[in-house]
Amino acid sequence: MAGVALWMSIWWVSEAVNLAVTALVPVLMLPILGIADVKSVAQQYTDSIIFLFFGGFMIAFAIEKWGLHKRIALKILSVVGTSPRTVLFGTMLSTFLISNWISNTATTMMLFSAVLALVHETKQYLKQDKEKFAAAMLLGLAFSATIGGMATPVGTPPNMYFFKVFRETYGQQYEFNFLKWSMIGYPISFTFLVACYFVLSRYFLAKVNSFSIGKEFFKEQYKHLGKMCTEEKWVFGIFISCVLLWFSRVDIDTGYFKLYGWANILKVPKFVDDSFVAIAAALLLFLIPSKKDKGHALLEWDDAKKIRYDIILMFGSGFALAYGFEVTGLSNWLASQLMVLKGVPIFFVILGICCIVTVISEFASNIASIQLAIPVMIALQKNLDVSPLLLMIPATFASSIGFMLPVATAANTIVFGTKMIHTKDMFKVGLVLDILGILIITLMCYLYLA
Repeated sequence: MAGVALWMSIWWVSEAVNLAVTALVPVLMLPILGIADVKSVAQQYTDSIIFLFFGGFMIAFAIEKWGLHKRIALKILSVVGTSPRTVLFGTMLSTFLISNWISNTATTMMLFSAVLALVHETKQYLKQDKEKFAAAMLLGLAFSATIGGMATPVGTPPNMYFFKVFRETYGQQYEFNFLKWSMIGYPISFTFLVACYFVLSRYFLAKVNSFSIGKEFFKEQYKHLGKMCTEEKWVFGIFISCVLLWFSRVDIDTGYFKLYGWANILKVPKFVDDSFVAIAAALLLFLIPSKKDKGHALLEWDDAKKIRYDIILMFGSGFALAYGFEVTGLSNWLASQLMVLKGVPIFFVILGICCIVTVISEFASNIASIQLAIPVMIALQKNLDVSPLLLMIPATFASSIGFMLPVATAANTIVFGTKMIHTKDMFKVGLVLDILGILIITLMCYLYLA
């Protein structure tokens, strides 16, 4: 399984073949090597997150069809459009703040159209390195969505999983709530966001100094768009409703009060997720008639034919890799290597935890990574006789690190599908960010928790 993962990583980084071709390797190799049957591997290519991708992109197509993306982009540029760097940071900060409260994938899908429009609207005013600006914007979107999820207990599934296990295992001995998580989550994630911004700026925007026009130009362009048409209002309303439903689906428990999510009105709340919301919103677009285009809906199937099926294959290959890591025990073996840290100074224990969980997270999903790591942390805590928070919190943060490979996170896969990002660039920038993330988490967890 390690060999298959290495093989696919080399092909992804070198782009020796099309990325969609690499994505088919698990279907062939896992059955041949006796790891899993074809049916089990094929099922990984139909994970529910793929339907979030479908629904999200259909909303994006409708936004683009009726010109709403241009309106959003020009509004943003009229506020932060002084230079490529301010546009990048404004985009990353907005993504970060939204991702504090809804899933990283949903955040990326939500802002994807606007970021593409920003790239399109600004590239004509750049004298050089237009492609680098596009890559910086898209990677900034994906990476800041991942980083933003670290800040709160509800920002990403690993954080929620940590809270569940911690309360069940140590709830009577230790009190740890929403506020206490945020007191360490926000400093770590915001520091990491700033570091990510500087890395992307240095790598992509070193020679991209400024736009040939200023904010006033973008304000004038926005005025020329005039009032929103009925179709724009419908699409915007569906989009905002989708966002609100993503925000309010699950319970938010702060430790002091609890906000119940709308999923509780259903017979089995866990039967729905963000994909359910995205598909429901997409279906509405096919049902509501257009005033301008008589006899047609806001979105027609011809509009939705632009779906990137190679990206769906890449999603599936990521899940297939994670499945292979699980069924072969490779992830367990990697996690068990942490037991050699017994007797090592606690700073280096945290550093070792972050390194190994990050390696797992590059190939397995973040929730799979933390599910593997947490039982090892509990066993390690008994041997080391230290606070469980000192081990479990760094592992939880590290499970969200994954910046090198297109399949490391769903957010990476979505932006990589634009074909505006070279794999080598993602790998180089991602490696630096992985190292910075490990160091930031290790240092701040040690200072805060030790």
